[in-house]
Amino acid sequence: MIGLISATAAGAAARDRLAAAWPDRTRVYEGPVGDAVQAAFAECEQLVCFLATGAVVRLIAPLLGDKRTDPGVVTVDEGGRFAVSLVGGHGGGANELAVDVGELLGAQPVVTTATDAVGVPGLDTLGFPVEGDVAGVTRALLDGEPVALDAELAWPLPPLKVSSHGAYAIRVTDRAVGPGEREVVLRPPSLVVGVGASKGAPVNEVLALVYDALRAAELSVGNIAELATVDAKADEPGIVQAAQRLSVPLVTYSAEELAAVEVPNPSDAPLAAVGTPSVAEAAALLGGGELLVPKRKSERADGQPAMATCAVVRRVARGRLAVVGLGPGARDLLTPRAKAELRRAAVLVGLDQYVDQIRDLLRPGTVVLESGLGAEEERARTAVAEARKGQAVALIGSGDAGVYAMASPALAEASDDIDVVGVPGVTAALAASAILGAPLGHDHVSISLSDLHTPWEVIERRVRAAAEADIVVTFYNPRSRGRDWQLPKALGILAGHREPTTPVGVVRNASRPDESSRLTTLAALDPATVDMMTVVTVGNTATRDIAGRMVTPRGYRWQASQAAQSSQEVAK
Repeated sequence: MIGLISATAAGAAARDRLAAAWPDRTRVYEGPVGDAVQAAFAECEQLVCFLATGAVVRLIAPLLGDKRTDPGVVTVDEGGRFAVSLVGGHGGGANELAVDVGELLGAQPVVTTATDAVGVPGLDTLGFPVEGDVAGVTRALLDGEPVALDAELAWPLPPLKVSSHGAYAIRVTDRAVGPGEREVVLRPPSLVVGVGASKGAPVNEVLALVYDALRAAELSVGNIAELATVDAKADEPGIVQAAQRLSVPLVTYSAEELAAVEVPNPSDAPLAAVGTPSVAEAAALLGGGELLVPKRKSERADGQPAMATCAVVRRVARGRLAVVGLGPGARDLLTPRAKAELRRAAVLVGLDQYVDQIRDLLRPGTVVLESGLGAEEERARTAVAEARKGQAVALIGSGDAGVYAMASPALAEASDDIDVVGVPGVTAALAASAILGAPLGHDHVSISLSDLHTPWEVIERRVRAAAEADIVVTFYNPRSRGRDWQLPKALGILAGHREPTTPVGVVRNASRPDESSRLTTLAALDPATVDMMTVVTVGNTATRDIAGRMVTPRGYRWQASQAAQSSQEVAK
């Protein structure tokens, strides 16, 4: 919950805007400011104070305890110009909150945390436990000192400026080892603990078994990703409470799914009880991985039969491939999600000219693999290969990566051994449409006139179908030096079904500094004025030039009413 505190009318107005936008996330604190801050500090995970920074510093100073548990605090000035991350930038999420508040209120977020300021990932913000000299290793990263990466586990980390050796070190492991001097230990969620239990098994017995199993294998509880069991035990109190105490999710599978998993230690007891010869081992192994601790039973001090079983599996880290659409070129049309993926990626793959557009957004240490025009398949293969190494990879393309771009060849190359995330972008057709007016207001289609990958016979058949169906058409790749006849041919096909006065919009370099656009007609368009950087949108029989804007209405009823009105005027 986010506590909102204000002292003036202007502050209350901004406060109420946040409260209205985030009704389920916020709580307004009224009354004397000092009392409100104290109450919110004790009750909320975050605070937004519409007060002077100095005033908030004095109010919260006596309340501060530990940066790992204190709420994040953001202050917004009286004029609503700045959203300042004051305390709890990482642990309390104040840095991200300042950005969110700034976007909502139109304020400039102010973040002074060193790692955020220079683009170095905070080691305590990676989403899994971290131990050791976090401050010292982070300072070394900031100062450019050599920091060694000791990756006992391959894991898709964000870009870190590391080397093979150094006075400081980052160790990625799931072994039960403590950090050395000048060392940070990162514990990714690599371990899955499968659990089986008799009805009424005490939570302490389940937990003791899990701890004993990990201790015997010299593994750390901090690396547990989840507890896994059979559906029939989804509500078993001992298992549910064990997951809660370990702060990990409880994942359940059907008996049929578990019975299909080959395990080293099947048993008749679970088969009779829940319908599968294995619960602990099968549940741990179902997602794949290496069985580190075979099934073992709990031990009871009272000599009674064991009521719990567990097994531990190390899952192989899955690489991550984000296929990112950069939009048509303008920086403000690059989505926040795309920016986040660019900063998350340790490896970036893309066309050299697209890399140049976003190079300044990359974190230090990002490996950039760029190539020139005509190497789409090679880039797709490279991106997938890097992801298969366990890397976090971003493969970029212009517009939307799924529209005449990199998503198709990449996904054709990828299999289910990596995670793939699609990040949509603003297409050239949409950017051009917004410039022209509203030409895509009804059914529309995009057709590429390049016959590099598609035979012209297929392209022509698609153009004829769009012409006969009276669909608005946007032509990509309309004309180049080596292909100068396809656009006139396509326009001729459309002309056989549409009036010469049909509006046609021509936009070159949509959203870029040298953008140009014009509205013409099907008869007047000169194909020689079009090149590969141009998008050509041809209207349907309902499209009109209205006040210099290209508009396709959402329906055709308006035409009937216009025709009726014209008939009445003629009759007069």
